[in-house]
Amino acid sequence: MPTDHRNPARDASQNPASSAVPSRASNPARDTSQNPAPSATQVVDDSDRAASSTGQVTKPSSPLPPPILSLRGVCKKFGSVRALDHVDFDIRAHEVVAVVGDNAAGKSVLAKTIAGVHPPDSGTIYLDGRPTLIPTPAAAHELGVATVFQDLALCDNLDIVANLFLGREARAYGVMKEAAMEDIARSVFGRIGARLPSVRTKVAALSGGQRQSTAVARALLGSPRIVVLDEPTSSLSVTQTAEVLNLIEHLRDLGYGVMLISHILADVQAVADRLVVMRHGRINGEAPMADVSYEDIIAAITGVPNDLTRATQRRADAARAG
Repeated sequence: MPTDHRNPARDASQNPASSAVPSRASNPARDTSQNPAPSATQVVDDSDRAASSTGQVTKPSSPLPPPILSLRGVCKKFGSVRALDHVDFDIRAHEVVAVVGDNAAGKSVLAKTIAGVHPPDSGTIYLDGRPTLIPTPAAAHELGVATVFQDLALCDNLDIVANLFLGREARAYGVMKEAAMEDIARSVFGRIGARLPSVRTKVAALSGGQRQSTAVARALLGSPRIVVLDEPTSSLSVTQTAEVLNLIEHLRDLGYGVMLISHILADVQAVADRLVVMRHGRINGEAPMADVSYEDIIAAITGVPNDLTRATQRRADAARAG
């Protein structure tokens, strides 16, 4: 098992963003994901887990809940470029799964495949264990997948309520129900713990963290089960990053399955329950976040073999052989 050397960036005294995030020990959902039963998502073999440093046999771990969404053997090509190469990927409720990797590793293509923007060329997508298709973003929305892309797609000249309901305004006899939409907006922001001056504030006047909260709130109006966040803390200040990380924690605690794409490893280590490392369109590492160190992640991203990459390769080989 990879040694858990803590990254100094996670120390609350050095990183105000992570200090605003609840501790791992206080969250039962993290405890379950950090002690998975023997399955396709194990990091090490059963024999490796059985022997502790004292030579004693460890107790069997509790089983993971079934995934909401699963990808098996998914491939996607753009011309001669294989953006996704036999990718297996799971998203579970009450879990933040972080996807990291270098540029052109396939992170955004994976997110867009789940969001229905890029249907896969081959492979199977399962929803609650049943094969399904996600041919369009509208289909993804109907299946309960909400995606917030890096550009957020907000209108600066409109207020928060108008952005939330843009194109789907509540109307009665041709007149917009302004009061009802305001009440719904306040309810959504209260549920995710977002702090905003007023729901009638123009988006142009919001901070980066508040803009991210607005984009997430808009996605939640459709009652999704999965929330995909593409680089949500990119180009944010320390305070704004803390707001977004707290928002991600709130989403997980509310029962959503959260897919977090980020290149900022300190943020990933602060909130993620499980880590997936992509390299050249493949899964090069997968493990509970508590089981990997900063050095393990960097090695997997850059292609240096280590315990994390070797264990992931063994599981992939076993899955294909089975």
